[in-house]
Amino acid sequence: MKNKIRYWFVLFLFLFSCTGKTDKSDSGSNDWSIFRGNPSLNAYTKLSLPANPVLLWSFASDSYTKSSPVVYNQVTYWSDRRGRIFGINIEGKQVFDYAMETAVEATPMIDDSVIYIGRMDGMMTAVSLNKKDSIWKYETMGQISASPNMIEFEGRNAIVFGSYDNYLYCVDAKTGAELSRFESGYYLNGAAAVWKDYVIFGGCDAWIRIINSRTGIQTDSLSLDAYIPASPAIMDDDCYVGDYSGNIYHLALVKGKIASSKKIIESKDGNLVSSPAVSDKMVYIISGDKYLYAINRKDDSGAWKYLLKGNTGESSPVVCNDKIIACTKTGIVSILDAGSGKLLWEYDTGEQITASPAVIADHFMILTAKGTLFCFGKK
Repeated sequence: MKNKIRYWFVLFLFLFSCTGKTDKSDSGSNDWSIFRGNPSLNAYTKLSLPANPVLLWSFASDSYTKSSPVVYNQVTYWSDRRGRIFGINIEGKQVFDYAMETAVEATPMIDDSVIYIGRMDGMMTAVSLNKKDSIWKYETMGQISASPNMIEFEGRNAIVFGSYDNYLYCVDAKTGAELSRFESGYYLNGAAAVWKDYVIFGGCDAWIRIINSRTGIQTDSLSLDAYIPASPAIMDDDCYVGDYSGNIYHLALVKGKIASSKKIIESKDGNLVSSPAVSDKMVYIISGDKYLYAINRKDDSGAWKYLLKGNTGESSPVVCNDKIIACTKTGIVSILDAGSGKLLWEYDTGEQITASPAVIADHFMILTAKGTLFCFGKK
């Protein structure tokens, strides 16, 4: 009984002083160091894409991956399925190589020259980019399939991530020491999004949950029609999330509560396994019915839809100022006008794409499932 009281007391003290990182809603000019570009996971950047992008180079690792690329100091990183971490600089040369020698599906996150990555054996690992050595490992009891996120705790950073043991974990970014955990109803497959003083995540139990990071209390939750395989996306006080059956929901957030919820896309054909992208005016989603949908945020009405070439999959769109990048499982990379949905540019990689794009100044990176990194930019 004393141990239980002590645990909840420590948990309360931690979460009472835990606040979310600021939502920049934009990536740095040389960095795309977290899945979907920022802690709110909305995949929005004010950076503009080149008017007529060309393939600058490609790097073939010939090693299959489910990771999306992240970029830190103009070096692109990802891990293959066997746990080998690649780092390729802006000129297409490999400058980092580290082998964890265990299966990996998750996208890494990088902060202060440390790469954080979840593994299929249940370990969250921190690796120094400078020393090319492991700093710490934290063990859960289930596989970790999603990218971690970061929040602030008493002036220091903490890592937030979910596991297939049904828990959402928060650990010290520097030491890997557990700070808290929250038990959900089933597997956590997608990444958790940070909104103000709250963490928002969905699970395979079909519930979307909001946790107050200052009190440790679940402030609200909502049951969707099917399980939630991907990550929510947040812009301002609006959260957009999809369920596996293909429904897209708009949740209006007020003081840690879901003030209202609305199904803005009804399930039709196919399922949904990708995350929304959100700009100031629109929401973009790639559905299992092969369409890229644009929804007006003002009234949740449909603005346009575009039939993508080939089968869609896990890849999620990215909003780059006035343009959208969308990739299909068939291997087609498309750039569309964000306002009208007009196709502006297209490229066939010839390989399956399940990863989401990464965008930095004058460049964007596409990683195929076969492990080929394509770098596009100005001629």
